[in-house]
Amino acid sequence: MQMAVIEYARNVLRLQNANTTEIDPGTKFPVIHIMPDQEKKMLERDYGASMRLGAWDCKLKPGTMAKKLYGKSEISERHRHRYEFNNQYLKELVKNGMVISGTSPDGKLVEIIELKGHPFFVGTQFHPELKSRPLNPHPLFMGFIKAASLH
Repeated sequence: MQMAVIEYARNVLRLQNANTTEIDPGTKFPVIHIMPDQEKKMLERDYGASMRLGAWDCKLKPGTMAKKLYGKSEISERHRHRYEFNNQYLKELVKNGMVISGTSPDGKLVEIIELKGHPFFVGTQFHPELKSRPLNPHPLFMGFIKAASLH
C-alpha cells in the first residue's frame, strides 16, 4: 500500500518527489510518514516498542472490493510497521480517484486503498499473508486469484 500511494502521488497528483520519510527523510511530499506517536521515539533512537504490531481492527467502506471480499464491515488484521499514510494528502488523493476502503475504527489511519474500476487493485497497510493458510486462504488473495483468472 505504501509504495502504491507514493506512485499514485507521483503520477496522478504530479508530486514528482513524493516519497516515504523512511526512504527520504527530507522529502518535500511525505505521503507516507512515521506514525506521529512514534516520531519522538525514533528521534531519540528508541526503537523498542516503536512499531504498530499485532492485530488491529479495521472498518470497511460499503461498496468497495474489500467489503465485498470480506463479506463484513469490520475485520481484524495483523500489522508490523512504523510508517503510515499521511492524512495531509488524503483529500487530494481521494479527489483524484484513490479509494480509501478500510480505516482504523476512529478513521484516523488508512488501512486499505483501492482503485475504482480496476479489476483488482487493492493495497493494504497490514499483512494478509500472516492470516492466510493453505486450506483457508485470505479473502484478499482469493479475490486476486479470481480477478486474475477472469482477465
